[in-house]
Amino acid sequence: MKKFNLEKDNTLLLMIDIQERLAPAMNNKEKTIANVKTLLTAFRELSLPVIHTEQYPKGLGATLADLSELTNTDAFEKIQFSAYTEEIKSAIFKSGKMNILIIGMETHVCVYQTVRSLLEAGYNVFVIRDCVASRTEENYENALDMMKDMGAVITNMETVLFDILKKAGSPEFKIISKLIK
Repeated sequence: MKKFNLEKDNTLLLMIDIQERLAPAMNNKEKTIANVKTLLTAFRELSLPVIHTEQYPKGLGATLADLSELTNTDAFEKIQFSAYTEEIKSAIFKSGKMNILIIGMETHVCVYQTVRSLLEAGYNVFVIRDCVASRTEENYENALDMMKDMGAVITNMETVLFDILKKAGSPEFKIISKLIK
C-alpha cells in the first residue's frame, strides 16, 4: 500500500521548467508563480530538498531568477519532456525520498510525463495544482485529470505545507503561517 503522509524526512520537491521564455505564455501565471515563490520559501525555511530542471535553456531561457535564488541548487538541463532523466533518477535515488512533490510548466507536457515516469518507478507523487500551469485551462484540467487517474495525488500548496508541519505551535508553524497570509 502506498503511503500518502508527507513527512519531512521522506519528501522532496521537483520544480519543472519554470523558465524565462515559457512562463509568460502560461494561463494564470502571476498566481502560479506567487504560489511557487511561497512554496520555495517555505521549503528553504524548513530545510527541505528541492531539485529543479530547465527544458532546453538555450531556447526557453533560464529558470526565473527569483525562483532560482530560492532553490540554492543548479538546474538539471534536459531536452526530453519527462524530467525523470538519468541525472534526476540518480539524484532522487540518492536522496532516499519516496514522496515527490511536483510543480512546474507545462502541466500537460513535461509535468504530466514526469509524473507518469515517477509513478511507474514506484514513487508517491503529489501534484501541487496551484503551482503548475499550462497555456490553456483545458490542457491544465485535462492533465490534472489524467495524472489523478494514474494514481498521483492532486493537492495544493497550503495542504502540502500543513501536512508536512503536522501541528501548530512550533517555530516552523509560525514561519509558514506568515508566508501564506
